[in-house]
Amino acid sequence: MSLLKNIALLNSVFAVGLMGAGIAQTAPVASAKPTASTSAALPQLTAAEIVAKNIFARGGAAAWRSVETLSTSGKMDLPGKANQQAPFLLEQKRGRKSRLEIQFQGKTSIQVYDGTTGWKLRPFLGRKEVEKYSPVELKTASELPDLDGPLMNAAADGTRVEADGVERVDGRDTYKLKLIFGNGDVRHIWIDGTTFLESEIDGQPVRLRGKSLQVRTAYKEYRSVQGLMFPFSQETSLEGSRKARKLVVETVSVNLKIENSRLAKLQ
Repeated sequence: MSLLKNIALLNSVFAVGLMGAGIAQTAPVASAKPTASTSAALPQLTAAEIVAKNIFARGGAAAWRSVETLSTSGKMDLPGKANQQAPFLLEQKRGRKSRLEIQFQGKTSIQVYDGTTGWKLRPFLGRKEVEKYSPVELKTASELPDLDGPLMNAAADGTRVEADGVERVDGRDTYKLKLIFGNGDVRHIWIDGTTFLESEIDGQPVRLRGKSLQVRTAYKEYRSVQGLMFPFSQETSLEGSRKARKLVVETVSVNLKIENSRLAKLQ
């Protein structure tokens, strides 16, 4: 696959990784997949107890509900180019509204979703006209969690959360949760058994060369911003890939004013 097509794919893959954690969405290199743990170190908890501890660890429900916008910037790896990264800016507004910009070779790729409809501009592929989201992209955007992440408002969103055992992720015991969405889709999320922060999460599968490939994002290097916890390092992997793509967050701004025009149809 060409570099330009890889970048186009990464736009969607990283969007899943970024938004999937409620921040601001290739398994990590040979960290392979989470493995079943025989450790008895973690106490047995119900899904509701794990979710409650996760919400508390992330800063609490009240604090998160006061968040209306998030603005995140940093750099992400480019496929096929050793040690080369592209700057990105992700702006999010409650209601699943978002704008993702990725810069490469003096050009800016833009994806905008207004909560209902999405548009994209992909100069990397030589496409200078604004295009609408494909049906698959629209489905992915509409199913992404809001600013709070996938667990905080699960019941209200019609998502059932079930405890699914304990697994080792990156050398640590984690609680595995199964998320069953209203449309029947199933995802998994792994919660660190010590910090109760998200360790890994499944993303929306990506279709490539006629195959549906699983996307998984690992969250690392959590830091507090205005009392809320955000992962400042992410590694997104595509099933069958030998290498994860790393994303490094440099800044997170909470409740920064974002003009509605930036979250509307591209002109």
